[in-house]
Amino acid sequence: MAAQDLGITEWERSKILNQDTNLMKKLGLMKKKEALIFLSEESFSTPPIQYRVSFVDHLICGLSAPIHEFLHGLLFVYGLQLHQLTPNSILHISIFITLCGCFLGIQPNWALWKHIFYLRRNGSHNIAYNIGGVVICVCPDDKYFDVKFPDSIQGWRRRWLYVREECSDSLEYNIAPFDGSAKILRHRSWDAEATKEEKTAIEALMKRIHELQNTRGKELSGIQITAHFLRIRVQPLQARKNPLWLYAGDKDVDRISEDLSVKDLEKLVRHVSSLSKKDSVPSSCRVEPFNSTNPLPKGTSRPESEIAGSHKSAGSSERETESEASESAHSLPSAVSPRSKRKRGDVEDSGTSKLSGSPVEEASPEEEGAFDPYADALVSSNPVEIFSELDEINAQGPILPRSFQKTEEETKWGHEVATP
Repeated sequence: MAAQDLGITEWERSKILNQDTNLMKKLGLMKKKEALIFLSEESFSTPPIQYRVSFVDHLICGLSAPIHEFLHGLLFVYGLQLHQLTPNSILHISIFITLCGCFLGIQPNWALWKHIFYLRRNGSHNIAYNIGGVVICVCPDDKYFDVKFPDSIQGWRRRWLYVREECSDSLEYNIAPFDGSAKILRHRSWDAEATKEEKTAIEALMKRIHELQNTRGKELSGIQITAHFLRIRVQPLQARKNPLWLYAGDKDVDRISEDLSVKDLEKLVRHVSSLSKKDSVPSSCRVEPFNSTNPLPKGTSRPESEIAGSHKSAGSSERETESEASESAHSLPSAVSPRSKRKRGDVEDSGTSKLSGSPVEEASPEEEGAFDPYADALVSSNPVEIFSELDEINAQGPILPRSFQKTEEETKWGHEVATP
């Protein structure tokens, strides 16, 4: 069936239940005044100035404002908006950031991300999704954590709300303004692979991930990582004042609430996973995470500026992109190596973390030594920093032109909230 014949999912009236608002309060997501706006009458998203559209399940899976610069970079590089990602995809990013910070002792690494993940469309035979229309998947040949996602999260698209956008010192621009009618275009960046040099650089990190998974008696799992960030009360997708490997327990400045009860924590873990009531929820990780009382091995700790390299904001990178666009055409650089030989289709999100082997159509171009995580690793916290301007141009034009620039009202508001 042709794409134009597919039914496009429409926005439904928001249906936020009392149990949803009570959960948001319990999770500490409503401590700030007017941080969230719950809706009852709107059937299409029209967020007021300073707000963005989100979902209850996105917040449960680790999203909070101001968003982490790694997520900010992913949205920019992939040409996406938050509402176009499924809850399972949001959870994938949360787990990855937690893995990097708590168990590898690094900022989230763009080269490592490209080595493990790619994107695909989400849909069924007669439906093309816009809300949750993109799924983050684990490369089928990669030995990554088997995250036990639920097969489906019932009704999550109806539980939408507005989240107040906040300014972050590390970012010059807000995330893209909401556009509920924007079509999802498949960019070549969706299939960007780590280059040969990057794969060599992240070899030590991949080796460590495999050790974390397979050390007898100390096996780390995706469920353990998920339960860990929910237990320590941090939102992995929120901009942080301190890196996760310096987490300071009850006194950590990035904690959003007090500890959850065992009952509430287990209920939350089961909500975001495929664990049943009969399955036990891990009470702790078999591998002790890095934190203020379990510091990084000697010789691995570095100033964050050295770890992450020089940071470019998405906006500054974008301006350079637009200037490059006026130059003569270039051949596709090696930094983008599309997995064109892997056929992918727009199939329904099954909730699995790895690609199933169903035949699909090819996507249109538009559409055991000592552990040192920093040894020869290209460690970067911002994918925009590594993803070159030429890559964006060859991925069907500059992505989201100017969409990260604040409106005049938001710029003014940003100055107001930043004024003591």
